[in-house]
Amino acid sequence: MGYAEKRSGYWRGRYKIEDGKYGTVADSVGAVVKFATKREAKQAADAEEVAVRRGQWLDPGLGQETFGEYASRWYAGQDLAASTMQNYKRHIEEHLLPDFEDRALMGILRTDVAAWEKKEKAVYAASSVKTWRSTLHLIFEDAIDEGLITSNPAARRRGRGKRAGRSLDRGPEKVVTDALGILLTAERAALLSGRDDEFVAVVLKGYTGKRWGEVVGLEREFVRPGAFRVEWQLYELDTGEMVRCPPKDDSYRTIDSMGWLSSLVFDHIARTKPTPCPCHGRTYVFRGQGTARTGSHQGAKLIDVARVAGVSTGTVSNVLNRPNRVAEATRVRVETVVSDLGFVRGGTMSEHAAHWRRNGFATWLFTPAASGWYPKKAPQEARPVPLLGEPWPGVPARGRGATGRANACWLPIAKGLTPHGLRHTHRTMMEDLGTEKVLMDQRMGHIDGSVSARYAHVTPGMRRRLLGGLTERWESALDARRAMCPTSPVAVLDSLLQGRSYALR
Repeated sequence: MGYAEKRSGYWRGRYKIEDGKYGTVADSVGAVVKFATKREAKQAADAEEVAVRRGQWLDPGLGQETFGEYASRWYAGQDLAASTMQNYKRHIEEHLLPDFEDRALMGILRTDVAAWEKKEKAVYAASSVKTWRSTLHLIFEDAIDEGLITSNPAARRRGRGKRAGRSLDRGPEKVVTDALGILLTAERAALLSGRDDEFVAVVLKGYTGKRWGEVVGLEREFVRPGAFRVEWQLYELDTGEMVRCPPKDDSYRTIDSMGWLSSLVFDHIARTKPTPCPCHGRTYVFRGQGTARTGSHQGAKLIDVARVAGVSTGTVSNVLNRPNRVAEATRVRVETVVSDLGFVRGGTMSEHAAHWRRNGFATWLFTPAASGWYPKKAPQEARPVPLLGEPWPGVPARGRGATGRANACWLPIAKGLTPHGLRHTHRTMMEDLGTEKVLMDQRMGHIDGSVSARYAHVTPGMRRRLLGGLTERWESALDARRAMCPTSPVAVLDSLLQGRSYALR
């Protein structure tokens, strides 16, 4: 057993580590503990010796490595996906090192972690702080495995600190929409971008449940009759680099497609004639937008003039370059629209970026399409999308003085809806259609580890019922949109509406 040793003015505890080797009771930073009485020193020494015998003892000197030193060594030893490495680096550098960098691993207590979490929650969303704490927990767990510390100060003790009722830290419910909401959002996104690409992409996402990176990374060779194959995704790093990597959690899968959706995507490919991108040398179905297309930071586009004037872009081009080829009444109408919109020849970019940027797409296309408002972006406050009311559902007014020229604005379709919310929407639609769970999991790329899942298998009948149900939702949405207005300024949707009219005759 341990024993107490008399020193000058205090007692210290001594305990046996192994034959011929004794240790001295020390605190969390390695300093010798000076006890006032012999009994206290003996009790502490006995406790340390019990820990030695149980294999729970830790050399105080090992825990003196600082959190910053260990975190750097820990990060360097990871070999994970580029996206995960980027996230870990951000969590460590921006949220963990500022509080723990110079602290010894052994000196970080549960109370320190709790104080850090409380401070972070005062500034950031609770869901974000939860993610950063998970990273902290993982780092401490690996430190335990290396024998540097004996317990994890970031671990949550089950049932500790629960409040009555629902958790106060719960996040808001994910906003979803329905089939008509998908269609209307897609139409508005195309009006904001000035092209049909965004219409096709939003509809594809809403009716397949693809992740954002899987839509952006959809390659031409994986668009097949009646199916879309998920083999790769494009992940955007903080540096702006688009990394071609496997889908999340290796969720390789084939997503069955309705005939109308396959036709929509194949027609888009035939119309846009995609070519290999310069960054990967791969032919992707969708291209990004030009860098100048951000909210009200750009002027009116040629297609905006054509939509408001009710003519083709070729006619507008003739008015600008060869006015003698255009009828007088048409020329006057186009010139009036050019003046009203503030169109400047050469004021927009003709070249498109190779890929969408997540933030740019969500901020300047999807969010204003779903909510009717451009989000707050310094130096501008949140503001309604300024519209010219004709043709319905309105054409975004652009450039300087756009707000003054506008005579309408959009009502929200689903305020708070995000691109990822369309993935939730697709799952919700399948639930509403009574789709079997095994098919939903396969389509979404989820893994069900339960025993029952091992005995459930997707059948052709399940697939037919789901595709039939989704087609009914799509046709109902087209009928509802046609009842609002039988035409659309978006060419691809206008063609679909006209086709639906013929089908119902």
